[in-house]
Amino acid sequence: MTGSADPGRGPDAVLTQIAQCGLIVVIRSPTADEALHIGRVLLGAGVQVLEVTGTTPDACGVLTALRGEAQARVLLGIGSIRSVDDVRRADDVGADFLVSPGSPAQLIEGMLATGRLTLPGVFTSTEVMHAHALGARAVKLFPASRIGPDGLRALRGPFPDVAFVPTGGIRPEDVSHWLEAGALAVGVGGQLAPATLLGDTEATALAVRVRDVLANLSSRSDN
Repeated sequence: MTGSADPGRGPDAVLTQIAQCGLIVVIRSPTADEALHIGRVLLGAGVQVLEVTGTTPDACGVLTALRGEAQARVLLGIGSIRSVDDVRRADDVGADFLVSPGSPAQLIEGMLATGRLTLPGVFTSTEVMHAHALGARAVKLFPASRIGPDGLRALRGPFPDVAFVPTGGIRPEDVSHWLEAGALAVGVGGQLAPATLLGDTEATALAVRVRDVLANLSSRSDN
């Protein structure tokens, strides 16, 4: 790993853009083709930040294909990173951000060494302290549904300098509650990125649902 991130997509710039969007849509599919199909629908609906989980077959190939079709400003990350080899593969395809469900020291250090925005997974205050001490400025709060927005408010007290991205079991209609509780952005999976799409009708319905969520977020930020 060489830390060869594009300066225009350095961690500060990526973190700022994610904060402006307020939403990361997470794709987890059983096949690369299904992930690519869903990614295209999401991009067409206006999603600006996408995460392809590493448990999706050929996740890096999916990211590369979506990169070739997405607008230049769209951010694409790789999630469910669990090993240094996962980090290397994500770095090699130019992922804008790297996300892990946990926070072992060797993994955090490897992610940070890429020069890309790193979001290690945390759940407890001790894990937040550990990740922050290793240099992580932002963390993935996971599984967020177990702690709720009130739990995030409590964590924000002793860690005002840590950016939290709650993910896991969050419904689209609850995104605003998490943002009000102090989340930098919110990760939403299944209800905005189903594992499979059965056909054009389902794809159209998904696009409408996503556009509604994005419109609600936009109107909230304008107020």
